[in-house]
Amino acid sequence: MKIDNGTGGSRETSTGKPARVDERGRESINFFAELKRRNVYKVAVAYIFAGWALSQGIAQVFPVFDVPNWIIRLIVLLIILGLPVALVLAWMFEITPEGIKRTATADAMPASAKPKKYVWLYVVVIGAVVSIGLFLLGRYSAQNASSAARAGASELPQKSIAVLPFDNLSRDPDNVYFTEGVQDEILTRLAKVADLKVIARTSTQRFKSTPDDLQQIAKQLGVMNILEGTVQKAGDQVRVNVQLINAMTDAHLWAETYDRKLTDIFAVESEIAKSIAETLQARLTGSEKSSIAKTPTVNPEAYELYLRGKFFAEKRTGAGLRKSIEYYDQSIAKDPNYPLAYVGLADSHLLLSAYGATSPKESARPARAALKKALDLDDSLAQAHASSGLLATLELDLDRAITELERAIQLNPNYATAHHWLALPLMGIGQFDRGIVEGKRAIGLDPLSLIINADPLLGLL
Repeated sequence: MKIDNGTGGSRETSTGKPARVDERGRESINFFAELKRRNVYKVAVAYIFAGWALSQGIAQVFPVFDVPNWIIRLIVLLIILGLPVALVLAWMFEITPEGIKRTATADAMPASAKPKKYVWLYVVVIGAVVSIGLFLLGRYSAQNASSAARAGASELPQKSIAVLPFDNLSRDPDNVYFTEGVQDEILTRLAKVADLKVIARTSTQRFKSTPDDLQQIAKQLGVMNILEGTVQKAGDQVRVNVQLINAMTDAHLWAETYDRKLTDIFAVESEIAKSIAETLQARLTGSEKSSIAKTPTVNPEAYELYLRGKFFAEKRTGAGLRKSIEYYDQSIAKDPNYPLAYVGLADSHLLLSAYGATSPKESARPARAALKKALDLDDSLAQAHASSGLLATLELDLDRAITELERAIQLNPNYATAHHWLALPLMGIGQFDRGIVEGKRAIGLDPLSLIINADPLLGLL
């Protein structure tokens, strides 16, 4: 063993075992333990993650505005130099429910007043929330240009489609909400077909139903085919006219006019989606056929109220969201077994907190209850699983968020929002490669989305 040699060191005894731990080793162990206790490691990981995403975004966005390269390099250098500063601050201070305190002060506080264990994960959530506002920077225009340049006609998949906004031919201009609802329902049914690439509605809404340059729009959206249509509603009668066009050749592949009663509108939407899939020779599984043919509600009044709620929800204002909640509540009153109305209600509550119209705690309770009801009614509803995943992300339950969002994508492979939302918790747990794949998929399905293209966590794509 080792015994003290009288000089502050130690020597080995005949047994070959140490008499005591070397003081320098003990100090080293204590130092690293203190680093862990003060969350210095966590701050380092969070800073590197956020700095990396920010630098990637800067490298792509700034050249569009002709910002000199030396300024970009300087900003990246400042981000790098900021790491030791962040570590020093993490050593000296702690974030507590009562604000930022010196570490010594925080240590003396009672346990209930100390920071929670996973406070550092808020960095990921904050990044996701900030991304919603960054679309004001206009980055989406640069992304659109690069997407159009990459997408040549030879690269466009044959089994791909964009559903352009339908024209409202009704005498009442207020029926635009109904026209948008028919377009969206056809798109949603098509999106359930895994063998098709279907562009999200947020990317097609800026185009009119019969654009002047159909080929250029198709290239910009990354699709081969375009669906145009019109809707005319009078009383309980509806006329829907649709035509499927190969945008590269301008060939009309299929067209049909449907004159039906309002109560048959879901059957019309289902027939249209099925005919398009067959025309494009897309493979349909048994479950996809059943999903396309599903009727969300048997009550036409509940359907119209739901469409009105969705119309106001998409305005993304506090007043619009509250109006949408009123309509969703009325829709549920007409049909308490209408799962999509519950999903819309949950989403509007969550968006109210995102836009600062209410607190996250206030919005989470009614959203959670509405989503539970929706899934109880229909566990195969992709929108309900996706919204449940978003709620779990905001509550920092990242494992459950990933599970819910993966289920949403399984049910609807073309659900761009679900792919985007899945990228965030994946990156939050360090699965960057998977997160990048999901982010790319989201951009491919919704290439003109302001929110997705402005997300700093997807800045490297």
